[in-house]
Formats: sequence, structure tokens, C-alpha cells
Amino acid sequence: MLPEPDPRLCQALAADLRAADFASSTLRGAWGEQADDAVARGLRRPAERALGARDDALAVLGRLWGLGLTVDCEQVVSALPSLGVDGAAALGLVRVEGDDVHPEVVVRPQAFSDDEGEVEWWIASDLDEAALEGPLPEDHVLGVGGASQTLARLQLTRGARTALDVGTGCGIQALRLRRLVDHVVATDVSERALRFTRLNALLNSVEGIETRHGSLFDPVAGETFDRVASNPPFVITPRVEGVPAYEYRDGGMEGDSLVAAVVAGAGSHLSPGGVAQLLGNWEYREGEAGLDRVRSWVGEEMDGWVIEREVLDPLAYAELWVRDGGTVPGTAAHGRLIDAWLDDFARRGVTGVGFGYLLLRKPLAGGPTLARYERVAGGGESAFGPHLAACLAAHDRAALLDDDDLAASVLQVAPDVTEARHYRPGEGDPSVIELHQGGGFARRTEVDPALAALVGACDGDLAVGVLIDAIAQLMEVDAAHLRDDLLPRVRELLVTGFVSFAD
Repeated sequence: MLPEPDPRLCQALAADLRAADFASSTLRGAWGEQADDAVARGLRRPAERALGARDDALAVLGRLWGLGLTVDCEQVVSALPSLGVDGAAALGLVRVEGDDVHPEVVVRPQAFSDDEGEVEWWIASDLDEAALEGPLPEDHVLGVGGASQTLARLQLTRGARTALDVGTGCGIQALRLRRLVDHVVATDVSERALRFTRLNALLNSVEGIETRHGSLFDPVAGETFDRVASNPPFVITPRVEGVPAYEYRDGGMEGDSLVAAVVAGAGSHLSPGGVAQLLGNWEYREGEAGLDRVRSWVGEEMDGWVIEREVLDPLAYAELWVRDGGTVPGTAAHGRLIDAWLDDFARRGVTGVGFGYLLLRKPLAGGPTLARYERVAGGGESAFGPHLAACLAAHDRAALLDDDDLAASVLQVAPDVTEARHYRPGEGDPSVIELHQGGGFARRTEVDPALAALVGACDGDLAVGVLIDAIAQLMEVDAAHLRDDLLPRVRELLVTGFVSFAD
């Protein structure tokens, strides 16, 4: 078990990391961009080769905690003048055997930027597959992976009083939420994970995070929050003997029941107007689409916006998560685990597994107004949070407007939107007109000439109704019929961020 972190020792470690300039940019500069990319894929040898015989503090700590390599004790003593080797051992970060110091965890810098500016934290977690040189233990506490970064980028950027991080793991979502809210409660079924969360909060001098042990929402029974975030253990895992149940990804429930439980629980733990954001998997079963399953979980009392990013067939899904646990193809164990996954899927008639993002909101008053269950493939992920916030605000405003009010509104096209026209050879009119979104979810939507003309004229000057009347006159069509056709599609363009209110 990881020891309870000592605040004094955490401060000493932070001082040493700072003195060594132990940061994302300096490590990338030390071993090169190609090796840095390889480290992200679990390949540490290129970075080790690039460091060569360097014995400065950055190189020593990069080997020890960046790559998970054994390092000479004298070098570690020199690299940790404030903490010392004994202090690192007392924190549970290393194990000393003779002249060798063995890493017990990885400590890696995590750089990001938000509305408050540029930030870099040090995040400790369990040794990864490359450092262990084999499969992960079932109580493994994951570091900041791709899913964690995606959820962090999805978070709405507005402030609040309270937040809940369900299944906090190493604590990265709780740390990010703390920049937006006054107090964060972080829960996890793993006491080891909670100790990592407390260690990382102390290491980065972040206060206002309270950790509680227990499954899902049990530790916060009867409490409500303004924000809920969760990167839950959503991986669908066979419930049979011999299949590892990794705590960081397996919630111990059959099929997609864990995600269904998080969705159901989030609603009862949100304050009016509160928002929950999470990642999840959901099954496609014979005769039942995955997004329809999610819609049934959300129910009719909550606003719901669910974006499905991909659907994997059962074999591809099994291969992904068997390999994620460190079991490599070509081994007997790999084949046995693949069979277990496929048998489990076949028993429930699963034809595919969807992955995506869920945003739930408890209405301030009245009933829900938002119910979007859609598939959006591709797209950049650098600014999802601000984009989602803007889209939600546009939806809320448009939901209060009837068609006459919307026609009287002044809109402007988003600055990242471009138009593409496709022509058949020899024809003067386009066969296809598309609007492309450069930011957000990088959507593409096909429009007809009338809607393209309206979007093109939305420059923040004239009202939508005036523009529609002018377009109807140019196209020699009935203005009332054109308005009835265009206004519902204008609402859609508002919610998806192609246009916005000018005032």
C-alpha cells in the first residue's frame, strides 16, 4: 500500500523537481520529440538511448520517474538534495537495494492551458506496462492517459461552488475541477488511488480537494453538487474466472451496467442547473441501438447530450482491452482472454460497443429542453469545453424563442466556419454545398443554396427574418414557406456552433 503522503516531504519533492527543471518541455528537449512520442506509446528505449550517460538532475529523474528505470543511488542523492533518497522511500516513490534505487511509481509532468493561463503539474501514478515489463496488477492506478485528457478537455469552463469526481484515480480530474470550483469531493473504490490523489494535490500545492473511499456515489449519499465529472471504469469485462479485473477500468458489473449506474446516480446528485460530464461505453445488441440504450438511462427528467465517437465490433473491442492490460498477441493467455470476451458478448447478443461523451444537466425549472443523441466522428479536441459551453448557452437562449423571436434575432457566422462547394463537370450550379467547422467537433453539414445564402449573410447586421425575405425574393419562392423551412435548421446551426447570436 502506498504510504499516506507527508506534506513536508511533498513540498521537498516539489522543490527538487522544480530545481531540476523537471517539465514536459525540458524532458522532450532532453530526449527528443521522436522519443517523447515513443514514451507516450509505452516505448522507453529511444528516450533512454538519447539520455546516454548524462548524470544531471533532469536526466536522473527522467530515467527514474519519467521512464521507470533503476538509477544509481549516488545520482539520486545528488538529484534530490531537499527530499533525499530516504524521503523518496518514505513517500513510497522508490525502493533502495544496495547501490540501486528502483522506482515504485512514475512521476510525470503534465502541461496544459485553460482560461486561467498555462499550468504544469507533476502527476504520480503506478508504474506502467513498460516499466513493469509485463501485465499490470489488478489494483493498478493509471496515470494521465488519453481518456483522462479527453475528459479534461471536455469540461465546461464556467465556475461553480462544488464538484464531485467519481472514480478519481490519480486525481487529475479533481485537480482540473479545483481550478473552476471552490471545493471538490473525489471518490474511489481504491484507497491506493485516493492516496495518489492526496499525494498529487500536495505535490502541486492544490488545496480544497476532499477524498472519500467507496463505490460510485455511496460516499456522497444525500449530497448534491454543481458539477460532476467521471472517467468511470467503463470497460466491458467478462465476469468469469481468469479474466483480470483492473480497478482502474473495470467496475465489477456486467456489460455496460456500470455506465448506466453512473448516469442514473448523477441525476440525483446534481443541484438544479448542475452539469455532469463523463465518458462511457455502451453496447449495441441485436434489435437495440447503443444510443437508444443511453437515452433510456438518461430518462425524461434530465437534459442529455450524448456524442458517440466510434463503434467497435466485438473482436476489435476485445483486442483493444486485452492488449491494454499488457497481454500480447501470440500468447496462450491472449487467445484465452479473447475467447472470454467474445463468449461474453455472444451471450448478450452484443454486435458492437460504442464509445463517447455524455453531458447531463438537471433543469433549473420545468422539464428538460435538450435531448441530443448523435454520432460525431473525427474532429479536433483542443477546445471542447469552451465550445460545449457556447453551444449550451446558444441552445438555452434559442429554446426560449418562438419562431417570430428567432426571426427577429441577429446572428453571425462563427469565425472557424468555411464553405465548400462541389460541382459536376460542366455544370454551373453546385451539386453539394457543405459547411465545415474548423474548431469544436469539426462538424460538416450539407446545406441547400437557401441556407448557404442565409449563413453567408449572417454578419451581425440584419435580422434573420429580413435576410430570409431577401433570399426568398432573389430565389423567387414564397417567403413564408422558406421561413418555415429555414428556421428549424437555423436552430440546429446555433446549437452546433456554426452561427451564434450577435448580441
